[in-house]
Amino acid sequence: MIESRKPTRVRRLNAEAVAAGHHIIGPAGTEAAEVVETVIETDDYGTPAVVVATLDSGQTLRIATGSQVQVAVDEREVAAGSIPAQDGTPEAVIAHVVSVHPESEHLQGIAERLTRGMNFKSGSNLQDVHDLALSLLVDFADAANARRVCDLLTELPFDGNFGRWKWIEGALALASYLAFDDGDADRADAYSASLRTADDAETDPLKAKLAAAVRQRQLNAPNLYDPEINRAAAAGDTRAEKDWRVVRLTVLLYLRSHGGSETLTADELARRIHNELVAIRAL
Repeated sequence: MIESRKPTRVRRLNAEAVAAGHHIIGPAGTEAAEVVETVIETDDYGTPAVVVATLDSGQTLRIATGSQVQVAVDEREVAAGSIPAQDGTPEAVIAHVVSVHPESEHLQGIAERLTRGMNFKSGSNLQDVHDLALSLLVDFADAANARRVCDLLTELPFDGNFGRWKWIEGALALASYLAFDDGDADRADAYSASLRTADDAETDPLKAKLAAAVRQRQLNAPNLYDPEINRAAAAGDTRAEKDWRVVRLTVLLYLRSHGGSETLTADELARRIHNELVAIRAL
């Protein structure tokens, strides 16, 4: 007689991470049923909205993206370590968000590197997290998951290493814009305040004054890469044009997180960021 496989332990899983083979518990706490297929439906704006899970019974469950469900796992899997990384770990967050976009080789490549084990002291790991969040917003208009990825970095403190900090800074600038765009002004301000902690890191009064003057000049006269973008556009090199526009976008996000400057107001920067996203997605 073949022993039936009975999942016996329950854990929570993000909707986007539900996949074939999971034993999902229904909304009324019904007995776990095996998922045989999942499809992600988008809203009218192309944003992932609902995960449709088909069960072995033929029934379907509709689960809102961003929500969580309960799945049952076999005790033997737990002992063998064959289940995915514990939900809520950085690696699990990465796995969950890229599962929404299985068609993207770029996102899958980043996830493959990061899910081996993240090292927050590694500049390359920080860059991968930043680039993943940026790609989610730019290429997929997936603001919710972009912000989740940003939040893997936004609590990291400035440790004096500017090589690592620039990626954390970029994530903070992006998170600030996403919170602002979502109507959460207080959270947006908190991200911006965290970003500016490095501005006050210099303890020598003279050096701090000089650094502030240089920073203000950079804010007032930023390099927005107009020549590079125009040259790529004139040559019909859409790949290069997109790359340069993404660089420009990161500069605009940084400027906005500083509240603008003497030459570019916060409102003007918000308008430019919106227009840049539209231009990038059109390429």
